[in-house]
Amino acid sequence: MSTTEASSNYQNLDQMTAQEILVNMNKEDAKVHQAVAKAIPAIEQLVEQTVKRMKNGGRLFYIGAGTSGRLGVLDASEIPPTYGVEGVVIGLIAGGDRAIRKAVEAAEDNETQAWEDLKAYEINANDVLVGIAASGRTPYVLGGLAQAKAHGLLTAGITCNAGSKLSEAADIAIEAVVGPEFVTGSTRMKAGTAQKLVLNMISTACMIRMGKVKGNRMVDMQLTNEKLVDRGAKMIVEATGLSYAQAEALLLREGSVRKAVAHHFEAQK
Repeated sequence: MSTTEASSNYQNLDQMTAQEILVNMNKEDAKVHQAVAKAIPAIEQLVEQTVKRMKNGGRLFYIGAGTSGRLGVLDASEIPPTYGVEGVVIGLIAGGDRAIRKAVEAAEDNETQAWEDLKAYEINANDVLVGIAASGRTPYVLGGLAQAKAHGLLTAGITCNAGSKLSEAADIAIEAVVGPEFVTGSTRMKAGTAQKLVLNMISTACMIRMGKVKGNRMVDMQLTNEKLVDRGAKMIVEATGLSYAQAEALLLREGSVRKAVAHHFEAQK
């Protein structure tokens, strides 16, 4: 039996008080960061290889089913507003976009559909494919990775079971073994948390290495609301010494913190 399907370390959950449930869940969650830390060497390898490909126009694709697929879509969807780049990180879920909100029956069992979904993006050997599956045996993910390898792509797998089929199939195996879930088999819990952390690390590290962060600031973020305009204006004030009103006007005219700061210093020459 896989670790993610093993019986919970806790019995009679239905007889626990709310406090007992929450305290015990928190004890289990504390194990997640330790499991992810052990996977850092593999994550580092993936980041370095992905950045090389991105610099040559390559993209990072995530595929998964259920919770794993939703987490990939979530991570990918946050890259454009955060770092100002479109179509560089792409998340696909078994069953299509409707599966983000509602389970699509048997979608994860289709071994050929992932590659069909990927072909719509003209995926090629310069791209990177990351399969996400807590169990490490999801057919949709395994089939996609097999086709990707056959077409010369770099592949990686994110799983919460050691020695899974996904780890065997992937060029780079990222295993965050968090142990049995508090509710037996409910991998949206610790496994999902571990996957979210790993995805955060992959995409954020790639964007930093691609020059989308200056110092510790998101200088290419999209100005999609007042909060982000305010944040950007304050960054410009800090970098240039302009007044807030001047910085805000410059930001709105140039469209990004990076461009606004560059314009300011160019004008000073």
